[in-house]
Amino acid sequence: MASDLMEIDDSLYSRQRYVLGDRAMHQMAQSSVFLSGMGAMGVEIAKNIALAGVKSVTLHDTKLCETWDLGSNFFIRRDDVSSQRRRYSAVCPRVAELNPYVQVDASSVPLDDNTDLSFLRKYQCVILTEASLTLQKRVNKFCHSQQPPVRFICCDAYGICVRVFCDFGEEFEVSDPTGEEPKEIFIQSITQDNPGVVTCMDNHPHGLQTGQSVVFREVGGMLQLNGSTRQITVRSPHSFEIGDTSQLPTYTHGGFVVLLKTSKTYTFGTLEQQLCDPQVLIPDFSKPEAPLQIHAAMLALDRFQEQLCRLPNVGCLQDADTLLKLTEEVNTTLKNKAPVNSELVRCLSRTARGTLAPLAAAVGGIASQEVLKAITGKFAPLQQWVGCGAIGCEMLKNFALLGVGLASSSGEVCITDPDLIEKSNLNRQFLFRPHHIQKPKSTTAAEATREINPELQVEAHLHKVCPATENIYNDSFYSTMNIVVTALDNVEARRYVDSRCVSNQRPLLDSGTMGTKGHTEIIVPNLTESYNSHRDPPEEEIPFCTLKSFPSVIEHTIQWARDKFESAFVHKPSMYNAFWQMHPSAEAVLHRMQAGESLEGSFQVIKLLSRRPSHWEQCIAAARLKFEKYFKRKGQQLLHSFPLETRLKDGSLFWQSPKRPPTPIEFDLKDPFSEEEREAITQLEQAITSNKTTPDGLHMSSLQFEKDDDNNGHIDFVTSASSLRARMYSIEPADRLKTKRIAGKIIPAIATATAAVAGMVALELIKVVGGYGLESFKNCFFNLAIPVVVLTEPATVKHTLIRNNIFFSIWDCWTIFGHEDFTLSDFMSAVREKYGIEPSMVVHGVKMLYVPVMPGHSKRLKLTMQKLIKPLAGRRYVDLTVSFAPESDGDEDLPGPPVRYHFSPDGKAP
Repeated sequence: MASDLMEIDDSLYSRQRYVLGDRAMHQMAQSSVFLSGMGAMGVEIAKNIALAGVKSVTLHDTKLCETWDLGSNFFIRRDDVSSQRRRYSAVCPRVAELNPYVQVDASSVPLDDNTDLSFLRKYQCVILTEASLTLQKRVNKFCHSQQPPVRFICCDAYGICVRVFCDFGEEFEVSDPTGEEPKEIFIQSITQDNPGVVTCMDNHPHGLQTGQSVVFREVGGMLQLNGSTRQITVRSPHSFEIGDTSQLPTYTHGGFVVLLKTSKTYTFGTLEQQLCDPQVLIPDFSKPEAPLQIHAAMLALDRFQEQLCRLPNVGCLQDADTLLKLTEEVNTTLKNKAPVNSELVRCLSRTARGTLAPLAAAVGGIASQEVLKAITGKFAPLQQWVGCGAIGCEMLKNFALLGVGLASSSGEVCITDPDLIEKSNLNRQFLFRPHHIQKPKSTTAAEATREINPELQVEAHLHKVCPATENIYNDSFYSTMNIVVTALDNVEARRYVDSRCVSNQRPLLDSGTMGTKGHTEIIVPNLTESYNSHRDPPEEEIPFCTLKSFPSVIEHTIQWARDKFESAFVHKPSMYNAFWQMHPSAEAVLHRMQAGESLEGSFQVIKLLSRRPSHWEQCIAAARLKFEKYFKRKGQQLLHSFPLETRLKDGSLFWQSPKRPPTPIEFDLKDPFSEEEREAITQLEQAITSNKTTPDGLHMSSLQFEKDDDNNGHIDFVTSASSLRARMYSIEPADRLKTKRIAGKIIPAIATATAAVAGMVALELIKVVGGYGLESFKNCFFNLAIPVVVLTEPATVKHTLIRNNIFFSIWDCWTIFGHEDFTLSDFMSAVREKYGIEPSMVVHGVKMLYVPVMPGHSKRLKLTMQKLIKPLAGRRYVDLTVSFAPESDGDEDLPGPPVRYHFSPDGKAP
């Protein structure tokens, strides 16, 4: 398996491997897929599975390129339309460009009721788009009957409605239904009973479910449990039963359990069986009837096409009435039915001839993930329908297809990204190609997007959006933007952009993915809460004492090794260089020290100078001493301070889970090196010899940890150091790939989730531009692995009462304009006169401008605002926090909205 995987460039697929794993990657590299229909949905699926890395994909289509395609198919150009080129010949070479490891074939043979379907046996998965229901049923019946069955998926996109159906056979085994990495659950006690009860460590809920199985490790006393598998029955969030333990020795200490991943078999019905009794995914629990209503409407659309050999005409009331009548007839045949939604049916009739590109993108991402499940048997499959109605590169593609920012309409799309294109970007960011590597992401994406829609006006920047760039992304910049769309990878950046959008009254569409999970959040001025209105749980930090002396899981040893890298190659060189910048003359330093003067940092500098290596052998000697210090003597010292038999005041052993006693490692030259370790040593040699101090000894090269350069030795250092510490503490080591993910804080990524989330954001963008009400907007969370899709309305904005029917929300900002001689007293009077409330306190950030109880603050009332506060560079205002006196004594001061004070020469609004 490993050799097969190495045929696929690991640097290209690294983030996807974090999501799917080696086994699934291996299966994809051996699988062939047949995909029919190169319309909006088909081309989305083709893009995603090519990026994923299947062995081969055959793209089938019989139609010519039409003008309609330009609004939904991002691989078809105007020249293709004017030259009457066939869709498959236009799309195939452009899909092939996405991934050199995927063989892309084309087919234009007729696929109809008379076609011999035996050729489909050679494929692991068959996907139909733009096919009639009759053909879908015939192909599905053939695929279902094969041994082994050919996995079957069909997708349709008509106007505001889409649907996906999956049939993977009567027995489809899934090796890993959730894809979640099992955690080690540390044990506090195990009873000697029938059933025996395991209690977990305090404040650590186990998160297990009845019927699951766990494996025991490192249990003291009940040694027979170690390595055994027990099925559990949950008793509480902190305890579970494991069957009879009454005959086992008494539990003494330690141990942990790991959830055993077990395969699960799923049963699928055919399309014919599922038409009248569909199993549907319900995305929006506020509208549980919607999927069945969409199902009935789309089955009626199938009948309409069968009877009239066409789709309903746009705006034709007679066609709408016919479709509504057919929907009512279809609905009577369904076992589970919902009331017919006449508004939905009429809207479907009006729009069926068109394709909403973002909707096709969102559902195409979901369908593509089902293709990967069909091939790999990883993650729980969709059973069996999903129907829906009305991040970076993907968003740009959707904007281009929608006609956002057209030059002809004085529009513009402004994008910014400071990063360069890496090889690992290529398997999920489809606008980039191998020859783009090390070019800026933003300018390259802009050029590629213009090829999809030449009328698109795109301005590309290379800046990070943060406080340091507020001279660029200032209020004037935000005032020219109608909507802000983000695809950021950290909470801090999201909070900052959100605060700027709130300050400038701009809607924000936020999104993100992690592996198969994704979210979208819609923030609209004066309608919804903002991102900062809620608090994500803070990232859990590893306690210092755990890193220093008591690691219990591999994440602890990796973080320890990462800290050692920072200390040796970043902090110490930086400190060394800073010292010589303060004291550029070595002779002067020596003279001052001889005179008995103490210079800050001199001891550390002398220590570094005395130990600096000048050749490779000295590096080996230094490494040997470091090994002795960190992997032998540190462990010996810890065991000397806390011997194995040490007990706490309550009589329990000191060394019990989650604490692991160290086992000092003896250095052994006979300990075999792996080929990977030998390469790491060579790379470290190059890194060390190229980063020594300069001949004059007054400069060291400070490294910046870089996870994506496989030749710099950084990840190899962390992997080796972490593995040694893991061996010392009897922790299972992590391979280089896992170490890279944890040490580099890499977010797992996969093209299917990216496509889905970007499509959903573009759908919400349409609603924002259209001025829709709150009830029309939908936040979304999905996990394509399970699969689950949850749509919810954004939280409505909260209004806070100050008094006397005076309310404010996060979107409110009061304004005061002052002249050069405007005093703090003038400011407070202006607030009272303009808004009818008496200010009691004025604060600017963390600086208290006026708090009556503070000594000397009453004198500040006579000072000018210009003397008290200064605006940030590029601004002519400051935002102040003003509190107001309560109506009655004893009550607390009331908070108000921000009050923006403008420094105006004449005290008037500009």
